[in-house]
Amino acid sequence: MESPLFSIITITFNAAATLPATLKSVEQQSFADYEYLVVDGASTDGTVAIARASSAVTSVTSEPDRGLYDAMNKGLRRATGRYLIFLNAGDALHAPDTLQKIARSVEETHPDIVYGETALVDAQRTFIAMRRLQAPDVLSVKSFRMGMLVCHQAFVVRRAIAPEYDLHYRFSADYDWCIRCMQAAKTITNTHEILIDYLNEGVTTANRKASLRERYAIMCRYYGTLPTFLRHLWFAVRFTFARLTGRE
Repeated sequence: MESPLFSIITITFNAAATLPATLKSVEQQSFADYEYLVVDGASTDGTVAIARASSAVTSVTSEPDRGLYDAMNKGLRRATGRYLIFLNAGDALHAPDTLQKIARSVEETHPDIVYGETALVDAQRTFIAMRRLQAPDVLSVKSFRMGMLVCHQAFVVRRAIAPEYDLHYRFSADYDWCIRCMQAAKTITNTHEILIDYLNEGVTTANRKASLRERYAIMCRYYGTLPTFLRHLWFAVRFTFARLTGRE
């Protein structure tokens, strides 16, 4: 049987409150050449039943895991599609024709990576703003020196070049993964479309700090320690100036 064009992968753990919006966004797609894998971490709140009741879901597995990125690796290993889309519980495909738009870009350029923009929404699915870090017109490994300019969910990768997530990182393995995907890619295509509605939930301060420390270490690894330090020094000066002038 021919592989589907897309493997959509959603990782869940006690996500009964946020998963329905994600499932609905896939169910409403006008493009149907996909498989949809839900990889659950042994939820106890009804998440698995909700996933299994969805007409869009191809496969649901539920078992203990070692965290988010371990579950993502499980999904990656089970995927059979030509391109991977990781769609977190609570996030959603932006519009019913989003997959169609991605497929159109794939058919036109046959890239290794396809990417687009991300909109922030609240729990009521109301638009808040566009993501602060906007996708560059032309994306390359060097682009991520300035941070994760493309949201992980809006970063669609050919499965054949996708590595597994590095489990040494607890909070920022997706940043490292995107860089390694770009290193392996020969062609990268910008859809110039909003692809994802990202649920703007608060992150605990402790996790945010740990994530930033990991991201800094990843930047040093790929872009050099001194250039990364100087770049962050400039970030700090720019942020301070913005606050003093009211331009945050």
